Amino acid sequence: MAPQTQHRTQETLELDLLVIGFGKAGKTIAMKRAKAGDRVAIVEKLPSMYGGTCINIACVPTKRLLESAAAGLEYLEAKEDRNGFIAKLNAANKAMAEGAGALVIDGHARFVGPHTVQVTGEGELLEITAQTVVINTGAASSVEVDERLHDSTSIQQLAAKPASLGIVGAGPIGIEFATMFNEFGVPVTLYNGSKEFLGFLDPEIAQAVREHLESQGITIKDEKVADPKALPEEKVLMAVGRKPVVEDLGLDAAGVRYSADGIEVDERCRTSVDGVYAVGDVTGAPQFTYLSYDDHRVVMADRWGSGSEPRTRAGRIYPRTTFSNPPLSTIGLSEREAREQGFEVEVRQAKVADLAIVPRPKILKQPEGVVQFVLDAGTNQILGAVLFCVDSQELINTVAVAMRAGITASELGDGIFTHPSTSEIFNALLA
Repeated sequence: MAPQTQHRTQETLELDLLVIGFGKAGKTIAMKRAKAGDRVAIVEKLPSMYGGTCINIACVPTKRLLESAAAGLEYLEAKEDRNGFIAKLNAANKAMAEGAGALVIDGHARFVGPHTVQVTGEGELLEITAQTVVINTGAASSVEVDERLHDSTSIQQLAAKPASLGIVGAGPIGIEFATMFNEFGVPVTLYNGSKEFLGFLDPEIAQAVREHLESQGITIKDEKVADPKALPEEKVLMAVGRKPVVEDLGLDAAGVRYSADGIEVDERCRTSVDGVYAVGDVTGAPQFTYLSYDDHRVVMADRWGSGSEPRTRAGRIYPRTTFSNPPLSTIGLSEREAREQGFEVEVRQAKVADLAIVPRPKILKQPEGVVQFVLDAGTNQILGAVLFCVDSQELINTVAVAMRAGITASELGDGIFTHPSTSEIFNALLA
C-alpha cells in the first residue's frame, strides 16, 4: 500500500493489520509488517503524539530539558529548544511510518466488533476491519490540570519559570522533575507520601540518595498531601503515575477483557480475542518504552513467527533508571529481597569516591554516589545491583546482559574495560 496522509474519505477499509495508537511497540510492528507487504494502518487520536509517549512528552523531552538545565540554560530557552527538537522527532516518526508503507489515520478508534473499529475524526467516519489488531493506546494522567496544578506533561510547558515548585510523589518521575527544576534555579519541595523513601532500595542506599538530593538544595518532606491546592508553592506537580487508557475504546463490543488496571493479556500479549493483541502501558505493565519495544518482538514471534524462537514476557530481566543527578539505576533484587527469598547473600558495596581505580567520575567532577551488587554467595551469580553514579544509565545495561547470560560476578569483574571509564567499577568491586 502506498503511503498516504490522514483523513481518508472511504467508508470502509480492509487491512491485514490495524494498530491503535502510535506507541513504540505498535509503530515498530506496523512498519515491519508494511515492509513485508501487508496492508497496514496506524490510527492516532492526536497528531501531537505521532511516535508515542516517550518521544513526545516523556523520556526524550524530559532528558532534553535535564541536559539544558545542567548546561545552564534558562527555563524558557530550554522549553523552546525542547519543543523544536520534539517537533522534528514527531514529524520524523510519521514520515518513517508512511515511508515504510503504513497508512497513518488521524482519529479516535472504537471497536464495534472483534476485528472491526470505527474511526471518527473531524466529522468523518471510517470503518476498518483487520485480521490482526494491536492495541497500543498507552497510559495517561488523571490529574485535572489548571493554572497551578500540573501533570508531567503540562509542567514542561509553563509560561514562565515558577517561583517555587511543590512535587507530590517522590518516585522516579518526582525525583527527575525535582532535579530538573532545581537545576533551573527553582526552589523545590518533594512531598514523599510513602511509608519509606524509595522503598524499593535497601534503607542505607535510599538514605544516601536522599542526602545527596538534599545536598543539592531539594527539600524532602515525609508527609501525605491531602489537598495539593493547599500547598504553599506557586506551582504543584502531581507526580502520582499514569493509568492505562482503556476507556472509550469499545473493548466490550470487541469482547476484549480489561479492568482499570489495563487490558488483560497472556505472556504473548494476546488478549481474550484471537488475533487481537495489546502491548505496552495499556496492559498495566511497567511503563517503560524499552519493555514496549520488547512486546513488539513477542507479538511478531507469536503472530508471524519472526525470530529464531518463540518469545514471551515471562521472566524478563530489565533495568530501571531514575534520572536524578547522578542517575540512579537498579536491576534485580535488593539485598533485603534476596534474603527474604532465601538466598545466601554476598554484598559488594562502596562509595564511588572511594574507588581509586575508577577515576572517570572524579575527572568529570562528579564523584558522588554509591554502588552495590547483590550476589548469590554459592553461585557467584548477580542477583541485583544499584548504581547511583555518573553513567549508571549505561552501566546498568551491561549488568543486565550479564544477568541474562548467566555471567558470574567474577567473570564480569575480570573484564577488560577502557580507561578511564566508569565501567571500571566492575573491576573494582567484582573481580
